[in-house]
Amino acid sequence: MAKTQAIRKTNDAENEPVNIGDRAMDNLRFIRETMERSAVFTSVPGYGGALMGATAIGAAIIAHNQPSIKNWLIVWLVEAALAFSIGLFALWQKSKTSGESLASVPAKKFALAFAPPMVAGTILTALFYYRGFYEFLPCVWLTLYGTAVVTGGAYSVRIVPIVGWIFVALGAVAAFAPGNAGNLLMALGFGATQIVFGLIVARRYGG
Repeated sequence: MAKTQAIRKTNDAENEPVNIGDRAMDNLRFIRETMERSAVFTSVPGYGGALMGATAIGAAIIAHNQPSIKNWLIVWLVEAALAFSIGLFALWQKSKTSGESLASVPAKKFALAFAPPMVAGTILTALFYYRGFYEFLPCVWLTLYGTAVVTGGAYSVRIVPIVGWIFVALGAVAAFAPGNAGNLLMALGFGATQIVFGLIVARRYGG
């Protein structure tokens, strides 16, 4: 008799109508998660990138005329801090204009993918400075910045990873170029490349 009641309760539970509200919420959750996975980060600053390129060309000229390695390094570190500030402000300004939150899933994915190569570059800069391997710094900076752009660009518009690979290529050239070619290669990468592609991004993706 007990078994008959258990079977009847099971059958009753299986025959209960599905809550349409619960199913709708599940569907909405699935759609939202799918859109978040497929969305890209479009607030990469174009005009900001072009301005970063302009300051990099100025830094390359100033650094070329420095009498010591220490002064040369200071010039490029100041330029790195300046470029970071410009990029951050331009990123905030573009996201504000476009209405894309910097706390969105695509933005977080972009940042998390971009950060590790930059951290590695910071560590290697300190190590190479301590060991006296100054001539390899342009290679490190170009290659790892390019890697950061490629990995972060996987969650952004298509042109961004292309820019990253150009930096990686310039870094490969810097690895075998004479030491005095570092400023020129960085002017081409951080300067000219940033300006050209910054203007392309600004024109195609709204600033």
